[in-house]
Amino acid sequence: MSNSSWKRWEFLFIILYALAFFFVFIRWSLQLSHDHSRSLYGLRPGWMSNRLNDLSDAQWRNFRGNLPILTLVMCFFTFVANILRYHYCLKGRGMSFIWIILSLCYLSYLHEACVIFVLSIASANYFIVKTFARSPYYMSMLWIFNITFLILNRVYEGYSFSLFGGCLAFLDNYRGTFRWHICFNLVVLRMISYGCDYHWSNKLTHFDQKKHMLRCHFCSSGRTCYHVLQERSMQNDKYSFNMYVCYLTYAPLYIAGPIVSFNAFATQLDAPQKNYSVGQIAWYGLRWILSLLLMETVTHFFYYNAFAISGLWRQLSPFEVFIIGYGVLNFMWLKFFLIWRYFRFWSLIGGIETPENMPKCINNCYNLEGFWKNWHASFNKWLVRYMYIPLGGSQRKLLNVWVIFTFVAIWHDLEWKLLSWAWLTCLFFIPEILVKSSVNSFQLKCAAGMFIHRELSAIAGAVTITCLMQSLCFTDRRSFTGLVPTEELHMLQLYKLINLIAYPLQNFIRHNLPSDSFVSVLMFYLMDLENTTYYVENVSPSLLLLIYVFFQEAIYQPFVDFINCMVGN
Repeated sequence: MSNSSWKRWEFLFIILYALAFFFVFIRWSLQLSHDHSRSLYGLRPGWMSNRLNDLSDAQWRNFRGNLPILTLVMCFFTFVANILRYHYCLKGRGMSFIWIILSLCYLSYLHEACVIFVLSIASANYFIVKTFARSPYYMSMLWIFNITFLILNRVYEGYSFSLFGGCLAFLDNYRGTFRWHICFNLVVLRMISYGCDYHWSNKLTHFDQKKHMLRCHFCSSGRTCYHVLQERSMQNDKYSFNMYVCYLTYAPLYIAGPIVSFNAFATQLDAPQKNYSVGQIAWYGLRWILSLLLMETVTHFFYYNAFAISGLWRQLSPFEVFIIGYGVLNFMWLKFFLIWRYFRFWSLIGGIETPENMPKCINNCYNLEGFWKNWHASFNKWLVRYMYIPLGGSQRKLLNVWVIFTFVAIWHDLEWKLLSWAWLTCLFFIPEILVKSSVNSFQLKCAAGMFIHRELSAIAGAVTITCLMQSLCFTDRRSFTGLVPTEELHMLQLYKLINLIAYPLQNFIRHNLPSDSFVSVLMFYLMDLENTTYYVENVSPSLLLLIYVFFQEAIYQPFVDFINCMVGN
């Protein structure tokens, strides 16, 4: 059989397999949601076919509930800003004043009197930047200042006005509808971005825009990529206080991002982005509306998140838990997809293009590194520019991950469990980096070898999805950060270990056969250690028993002991 003929048959098999998988998946999901709807928490009356709506996720419930008023604010703000821009031919300086006024009105509604804290800390950071930017100890001062306030904001829960005098205690009654210190985490990233970009603007740049234009397909097509926007130098007058405050409080990106560097923001505030035409922006918004309708359909017919919140999934069979876990994983991806793209759409119609978060579907993330690069992609770009490269880049990659993940943990929340998660992630990330660097030098050319690696690559992809299901779905959903409960942390780390073992085989082919479903179920059976005896007897006695004994005695128990030491249990 010729290679092209085999690929046609293979493609047909993939299509049939995908149809069969989603038929079974949807059928089981509908049945589970119907059978357990009276036992689930967070279901509210819906508007589709007289069905209940799964609003058990607080973040999604709040965003969805405030969407009408948020859309009115978006329309009013962008209408005023764009009318003034084109009527008075305003550039960066003029637009910064317009957006400061609009954004401070926005912040005053969100935080009321607590806007004082935001502006006070931001002003102190501006003073440090302008005063010590040429000092040899400047970068250390900048980072220490911002991390200190990142920690203090959490320790004191946004501070009480009474701490600064009894005469200010009455202001504690005017703290707004949104906790300011939660939003301030993103402001900290912007303050560091401003400080670094200003510091580097006083040095000779090594960025060659002409060479970049020749290598970048995006720029060679007549557009301007994000890398050019943040790397090319700007005049010192662009780093003014009004531009700085506008950048920190810019209403479309203030609550959730995406994160954009100061250089890229200031450049586009002066000259609005031209990569997206009006028609493309309209199509972007229409696609968002269609995605919102998809989300509404999912929450009306499939109560995945309610199962995770209610804890009812513990009473289900492993295959049913796989159905729920896979559903929650996709629900969470779609939730953040809608939130981030809503605010990016608002920013686009205001003339500011930001990096796209979640450029790939969660089901296309076949390894840990790919997941981190694509989930919060704009944050990843920020980490690369302001931490990874200054710390030495690829030359010190094995050390950099420890510093970066520690910062990511502190940035999300100040808890020891989250720090333990970050350090445990590094323990499994470092071997993956080593394995990846070694296998990249090895290439297979024979058809049989490539076929084997494709199959094994699909297995590795399935293990990665299973790992994400465990870490993102069956977590402590009561906290904003979604920390992994102690009793499930062991299983999560074991999933990561298996993913590490399977990674070398997965790295050769990026386009994998979509055999995730069956293998995910199989791996879930293997990892359900409390019921393994049942599955060993009913699935594959000899092979599964061997694998079970190996993982239980050689890997699982030592890691349980190690993790118990790490988390203090």
